[in-house]
Amino acid sequence: MKIKICGLNPARDTQLCIDQKIDFLGFVFYEKSPRNIDLSDIKVLSKYNKKDSSFVAVTVNPSDDFIKKNLLDNFEYIQLHGSETKERITEIKKLGFKIIKAIKVKEEKDINKYKDFNNADVILFDTPGMEKSIEFPKELINKIPKGEKYALAGSISEDNVENINKLGVNFFDLSSSLEGRLGYKDHHKIKNFINKINELKN
Repeated sequence: MKIKICGLNPARDTQLCIDQKIDFLGFVFYEKSPRNIDLSDIKVLSKYNKKDSSFVAVTVNPSDDFIKKNLLDNFEYIQLHGSETKERITEIKKLGFKIIKAIKVKEEKDINKYKDFNNADVILFDTPGMEKSIEFPKELINKIPKGEKYALAGSISEDNVENINKLGVNFFDLSSSLEGRLGYKDHHKIKNFINKINELKN
């Protein structure tokens, strides 16, 4: 099972997530988001020993200039939420990154769009709301492809992760369900969620 937590604060949340052995730590670069991080906070990230965790820059149509100026040497992965094409993914990979491509799913036919991005390292099946806490349609969960390359986002929590896992999902992306208030992660919720995941693993 793999876990990604998105919308983290570099100073406040990073060490806890590394200590909890969370696989992917997501930092949002999107000005309209309440979880958007200040570019000056990027330098904080270089102070951490990541151990087995990877840092992910969550972006929408990032330019080469933005990537080279801010993301190079600080992140292993770039997560793409915009209108990026397969060709654009190849260009960004050449800059030295692995790619998580988000696909917004409203109905079953949206799921098949993942085939257009077979050069991405991870496909993230997400709700249309990007950070709006919309639940992923339950009837579609068992339709998404299985395997470690495919992640699911959308109102996953300690309460439903067991049932979602039974539908074949092994890669979970969480954000708002781990917050005490908008944009602020609750460290107790993070620990409780990871305890639940460890129970499921055992």
